[in-house]
Amino acid sequence: MELCIGAARLSSGNQTDHATELAIVDRCRKQDYEAFGKLVDAYQNRVFGFIRRMVSNPDEAADLTQDVFIRAFQSFHRFDGRCSVRTWLFRIAYNLCVDRARKNARSPSEVSLQGTTEIDETFDVPDARWQPDQIALDSEMATAIESAIATMSEKLRSVLLLHDKEDLPYEEIAQMVGVPVGTVKSRLFLARAHLQQHLRNYLQAEVS
Repeated sequence: MELCIGAARLSSGNQTDHATELAIVDRCRKQDYEAFGKLVDAYQNRVFGFIRRMVSNPDEAADLTQDVFIRAFQSFHRFDGRCSVRTWLFRIAYNLCVDRARKNARSPSEVSLQGTTEIDETFDVPDARWQPDQIALDSEMATAIESAIATMSEKLRSVLLLHDKEDLPYEEIAQMVGVPVGTVKSRLFLARAHLQQHLRNYLQAEVS
């Protein structure tokens, strides 16, 4: 899929190194469209992939992805460099998904955690990661995983994607979603448990 923001095409690309990224950000602060296009190329696929799993409608996900980069371009003067550009973009993406949920009268604060109480204390989460690169070899399993992710609450789904897919640390996710680190860990634990249970049911159905 190709999206466009003005003259900047959103296409596949690789992330830039830190020094190059900082130089590009400095140019973006000066409204440099060419520099902005490089950031778009570097991050649009990952941002779209996150939003696509948070939003069921692909056209709406594409629109939100464009909104992320438009807002970023308009706000580079507020980017202080304390986090990476990637984290900053995902924070914008997350907030847009939250705003969308609220507009649909489904605020994340009202989304069920499937009957399980969250824990605000710090504890270790077993690293039973979702590993899409390995699972992608089995298209049916990949479909089962996407189905499981789609049935999660938005609270669980966002933490799973940000940590296991995008490899963001607990502390950055906690700041992004506005909860304690312990809550991030408890949501990640619940998300992984949900995913494992869904896949267990899938595998049992395949055997029978």
